[in-house]
Amino acid sequence: MVGIIAGANFSVARLENAERKRVQTAYGEPSDSIRLVSLAGQEIVFLLRHGSQRIPPHRINHRANLSALLSLGVSQLIGVNSVGSLKRDIPPGSIVIPGDFLCPWQILTFHEDRAVHITPTLSQELRTVLVRAAFDAEVKFRDGGVYVHTLGPRLETRAEVAMLSQFGDVVGMTMAHEATLAQELGLPYASLCSVDNFAHGLMDVPLLAEEIARMARENVNQIEKVLIRALESMK
Repeated sequence: MVGIIAGANFSVARLENAERKRVQTAYGEPSDSIRLVSLAGQEIVFLLRHGSQRIPPHRINHRANLSALLSLGVSQLIGVNSVGSLKRDIPPGSIVIPGDFLCPWQILTFHEDRAVHITPTLSQELRTVLVRAAFDAEVKFRDGGVYVHTLGPRLETRAEVAMLSQFGDVVGMTMAHEATLAQELGLPYASLCSVDNFAHGLMDVPLLAEEIARMARENVNQIEKVLIRALESMK
């Protein structure tokens, strides 16, 4: 069973009438009811990570989200993540399928009371599926790159962007938590990043939340094309 977690601006019409399940976990309720929907002839489990109430990134109950998906039989997980570009050659409107992530500050774990060490990584097998799907869908994408995870909810300062751009390619506020928790649960995880803006200071125009949301909505069709191709290849 394939699970998909996507952001607040991901709106595919077929999700509106999908069957919904409320799930309670040992970590509380997930961000939203879980949707069971058919895409590309395959039943998938879908969750909006910010929920219908637009939960801010620092308040998302990632542990409940991942636990709920696992309880419904999800065996591999794709994250659709909205990101800002740290590089001028990665413009808004493109897609990045990162090969690694950077989060040198606090990150969530299921192992609060004992030391359990994992070697954090994204699933190379699932990444390969997404890369082939993006190629087949003929969308503009970048294979590889580093996702830098900041804590939010505010955007980054110009100085932070200048520093982070030396280490990463895109910046967001959710993926490292999901990728780490998924690996702790034994779930292969890969990310499909929607580049919705240039990070603060890269361009000489104001960075507006409304413009970021507008670009994210425009990118939905590109993301859906890739997901459908990926699911078709995973039957």
